[in-house]
Amino acid sequence: MDNTKKFNNKADKYSSGRPSYPKELIKTLYDMYGFNKSSVIADIGSGTGILTRQLLEMGSEVYAVEPNENMRKKAKAELARIEKFHSVNATAENTALIDRSVDHITVAQAFHWFDTALFKKECNRILRERGNVVLIWNTRDIDAEINKVQSRVFEKYCRDFNGFSGGMKRGDDRIKVFFDVCGYDVLEFKNPILYDRDRYISRCLSSSYSLMEGDENFDRYMIELNMLFDRFSESGILTIPNNTIAYIGKIN
Repeated sequence: MDNTKKFNNKADKYSSGRPSYPKELIKTLYDMYGFNKSSVIADIGSGTGILTRQLLEMGSEVYAVEPNENMRKKAKAELARIEKFHSVNATAENTALIDRSVDHITVAQAFHWFDTALFKKECNRILRERGNVVLIWNTRDIDAEINKVQSRVFEKYCRDFNGFSGGMKRGDDRIKVFFDVCGYDVLEFKNPILYDRDRYISRCLSSSYSLMEGDENFDRYMIELNMLFDRFSESGILTIPNNTIAYIGKIN
């Protein structure tokens, strides 16, 4: 399937189930990496606008580049009232932005879908001098029992599941190739995610690899996800051990 269509019909689940990013990370970008209220930022693979919203709240101008129509419409419905928000129907490899038009580029939960070489070329085209690229993932603590059990459920039912975070590992070779000789900084923040049952199910169903209603195994899949929630939740709340990792650097 075309990567731009993997999240078709999942925008509502994505918006309600996906976590935001730690305030400490956003603050660090603005305190230490040149982000400010005057910055023009391209948030690429912006989805329903989870990170886009946090950047707008800091006063920056944000071009939310997203090729999936469902996700883009969800972001527009929630963020269009904000003057500095711009929705762009385009891909990471061809953003349709003007040459040297952005101060920084952010990518949250999406870099693993990109063609690394073509995306880097596009970053070089649209970035102004001294601009940073920030690659961000919410990553499960794979040593936590709940994440081990959940991984087994996904492996059992979801044929496209190849690990959390799109199979990206810390310091993945694709990240090293992307930043190359310029190198990069790594920031990591604890970001445990708390879910009630409905939000937890929405989070699971928002994944690109997740079964959808109508699949022959969907009912059994839902039973096991609900059993997992019952096993690990306390007082109706499930805590997923999670860290947010950001890779920050310049490119040449």
